Amino acid sequence: MSLEIQPLDQALGAEVSGIDLTQPLGIEDGQAINDAFLEHHLLCFRSATLAPEEFAAVARHFGEPQLQLIRNKRHGEVPEVSVLDSTYKSAADKPADFKLNRKAGWHTDDSYFEVPAKVTLLQSIEIPDSGGHTQFCNTRKAYEELTGEEKKRIDSLKAVHAYDTMRTPARAAKRTQEEIDETPEVVHPLVRTNEDSGAKAIYFNPNRTDRIVGMGREESDSLLDWIHETITQDKYRYDHEWRTGDLLIWDNRCLVHSVNVDFPVGQTRMHQRILLTGARPQ
Repeated sequence: MSLEIQPLDQALGAEVSGIDLTQPLGIEDGQAINDAFLEHHLLCFRSATLAPEEFAAVARHFGEPQLQLIRNKRHGEVPEVSVLDSTYKSAADKPADFKLNRKAGWHTDDSYFEVPAKVTLLQSIEIPDSGGHTQFCNTRKAYEELTGEEKKRIDSLKAVHAYDTMRTPARAAKRTQEEIDETPEVVHPLVRTNEDSGAKAIYFNPNRTDRIVGMGREESDSLLDWIHETITQDKYRYDHEWRTGDLLIWDNRCLVHSVNVDFPVGQTRMHQRILLTGARPQ
């Protein structure tokens, strides 16, 4: 089979077929995939479930894997791979208010670091019969469709990102003291330039962005609420319905995502994840 790349949605995303990721990529195929990634921001590869070491090898086609903050999620033999089990083991684990589940909030991975991961690779290992899909929104497209005055309003602003913020109703995962020491508050530009494409996007993490530098809380919250409403409009959104083995790779510099956490109790929902080293947002 030859390489094929088909858009998944007008908002973002493309499906890649006709390629075996467990084999070395040819120069032409590698360039085509990279170009598609910068254009669509998310790529979906339909795949068999990979062993952790195979998954790590695939990730290196796209960049350098890094370790996830939370140690107890790391795979014992391949630590750059994190195993994410979101299964509801009992009825008590499933909240009546889904906003209290952290995964349900829109977010971009790793923004609480001074140098966040630029790319996430996520592969489904086991999925429930219903629910559990992952939703994405395109913050590059959202920025590009702002008016000139709106862009001028936010272009020079900086925001404080924290591991936890009271702006979100769900509390963050607990950290060890070592992990707390590794995650002080950091400041990032509200509008970020992609170092690979030169395109600008709104860089906002509703789960982690606490406030705008130089603004009072009320003014900051009002602006961030407007940003949140703007970037999560349906016209910027693609919902991915998982199949077992699906491997997604997406760009944290210009996408936010959330999970539909309404899936059956007792049905396993498990993924493996790798984060790729990025650059300090500019």
